[in-house]
Amino acid sequence: MNRPQDRAGTVSVVALVPECEEAARNWALGLGLPLGEQASQENYQLQLGPDGLQLAWIGPGAPGLVRVDFVRGAAAHRRQFGGGNSQIIARAAGLLPGVRPTVLDASAGLGRDAFVLAGLGCEVTLIERHPLIAALLEDGLRRAREDYATASIVSRMRLREGDAIALMRDWSGEAPQIVYLDPMFPHRDKSALVKKEMRIFRPLVGDDDDAPALLAAALSLASHRVVVKRPRRAAALGGIAPGYALEGKSSRFDIYPKRSLKKKT
Repeated sequence: MNRPQDRAGTVSVVALVPECEEAARNWALGLGLPLGEQASQENYQLQLGPDGLQLAWIGPGAPGLVRVDFVRGAAAHRRQFGGGNSQIIARAAGLLPGVRPTVLDASAGLGRDAFVLAGLGCEVTLIERHPLIAALLEDGLRRAREDYATASIVSRMRLREGDAIALMRDWSGEAPQIVYLDPMFPHRDKSALVKKEMRIFRPLVGDDDDAPALLAAALSLASHRVVVKRPRRAAALGGIAPGYALEGKSSRFDIYPKRSLKKKT
């Protein structure tokens, strides 16, 4: 693994209970991070406890914790009551009865949209370039594989860590039918959850300044379409107008079609 870019200061790995000390040591070694509490120096802790990994911003006014949980909470509610193929993301990705395209989520983040598409039957490859976020995803996928309700869903999800632009340019094997992009942008969603996550992540990872190059690589790789998630009132990514768009309450999905998705015969 590459060492995380410590934009906001230092990061350490902390075991919350003695039983997690060995696993925390392995995470620290893998990520090239110090082990143990150094509260006077650090800005972030990657904490490991009985419920898995969580990222904590340390200091006055800290917004709380971020973790990946596909089993409980919002992910479980959406899995059970999300609306199936009628969801806007499903329509944007071209899901139809009998049509389940292969998807590359090239800016995976916490994997929520990838989990929705996998839950609807798509094979999804996730790419995340920031090692700390990739670690949270890896841990969340591991825990979901151990739960009966989510094991079959995450079996359709494969995580790759690295730069998505480079990986797409050097792609080997069959190209994904759909490339899905959700670049980091200033979220205007008023939910406390989104505000908390953006406050924690933005000092670490910044904005996706190379998003136009990400779109160019996606357009070259996808066999059928590229889908870009944008703020509802934002300009098209890189100034490249989509073929059409689907609008939600706070977000918009710009679709760049290349070929029609058809049911396999």
